Amino acid sequence: MTIAMLPDVLILDHAPTPVGQAMIVTDRAGVLRAFDWTTHEDRMMRIMQRHYGPSVRMERGAAPGAVRAAFASYFDGNLRALDRLDWATGGTAFQRGVWKALTAIPAGETLSYAGLAARIGKPTAMRAVGMANGQNPVAIVVPCHRVIGANGSLTGYGGGLHRKRWLLIHEGAAFREAPEQGDLALTAAA
Repeated sequence: MTIAMLPDVLILDHAPTPVGQAMIVTDRAGVLRAFDWTTHEDRMMRIMQRHYGPSVRMERGAAPGAVRAAFASYFDGNLRALDRLDWATGGTAFQRGVWKALTAIPAGETLSYAGLAARIGKPTAMRAVGMANGQNPVAIVVPCHRVIGANGSLTGYGGGLHRKRWLLIHEGAAFREAPEQGDLALTAAA
């Protein structure tokens, strides 16, 4: 994560992924500011306004080639491809702390909300950690999809549980299906 000045213009690009059309938002310097799916564009726009103020302008354009290539490489199987991307967010100090802690969860591993709360030194703040997790504007790069329930089951994901499931399988992580989603058998990548 980099510390950067608040941008006045954000560049919005679109890219295909195996789980739907994605939005890549960068600033003029090429720093990643958001990644989400087009099915959640309204939520992403609200988060961008909250982080950067109502005067920030969103312009359509191309993300830097290195950013697009990193995402393409990740989806093609290079699970470390996103590790070197520069990213920056707004948000509160608490949220940024949670997001930074998320980046320490390696691909192929998961962590519970309680485990994440303990990692940031706030073991009783599980709900606050969950709320911060849900406000993460930089999906996949800040891997909020790697946070699962205490019993190992899939829990909510802003991009949709079908995407969370796909991402965890793609990364080779073990998890359990939630009871309302069917079989409770341990699931892992094939």
